[in-house]
Amino acid sequence: MYQFFVEPEQVNGQRIRIIGADVNHIGNVLRMKQGERIRISVSDGRSYFARLQSIQPKEVLADIEEEDTEKTELCSRITLFQGLPKNDKMELIIQKAVELGVYEIVPVAMKRCVVQLDEKKAAGRQKRWQAIAESAAKQSKRTIIPNVQLPVSWTDALALADRMDVVLAPYEHARGMAQTRAVLQGLAQGQKIGIFIGPEGGFSPEEIQAFPENSRISLGRRILRTETAGLAVLAMLGYELEP
Repeated sequence: MYQFFVEPEQVNGQRIRIIGADVNHIGNVLRMKQGERIRISVSDGRSYFARLQSIQPKEVLADIEEEDTEKTELCSRITLFQGLPKNDKMELIIQKAVELGVYEIVPVAMKRCVVQLDEKKAAGRQKRWQAIAESAAKQSKRTIIPNVQLPVSWTDALALADRMDVVLAPYEHARGMAQTRAVLQGLAQGQKIGIFIGPEGGFSPEEIQAFPENSRISLGRRILRTETAGLAVLAMLGYELEP
């Protein structure tokens, strides 16, 4: 069943109006027909099963059949602070992180990042990244589309992390899996959790010192790539926090 997202003002009683790029996707790409059933999520957190009633060039109308009460979001809001990786690795990270339940993704320019984005390039990448997040949210039946921020500096990332209840930083010299298990099992549903992932070269000594010992966790005896580490943590958190 295909998934689409709308704003609250597009819901009028039992009818939902779909506009924008999804109109072409429904009519010309998916070639859907009147009477087909779809899932629609509203940005205020509601989700519905609806049936297509009208497919026009500029809008698609669907009638609500029932509310989807099976929530697909984690009870905790997880923000992934990802050190900017090389090539197109960020696209893979965003796609899989959204599937695993991330709430927000913040690309971070760290000391050992090879990639340097000027303002124009950063805006173009962010637009592309947000489109990937939306596509992944549709595929994985998310209720929200996670936000992908413009890249921020290390200082700005730490300021954003101050708003978190818990901050986790996977680090190859952390004290081992026993501590990691204790930290993860001590998490509570509803907390705001930040995950910091270093780039290909890892955290610099100055950066890792920004995290206290109880924030540094191990992911095992093997060294994971930057595109693997964040996904491993998200999978662990999903296991602990999924209702």
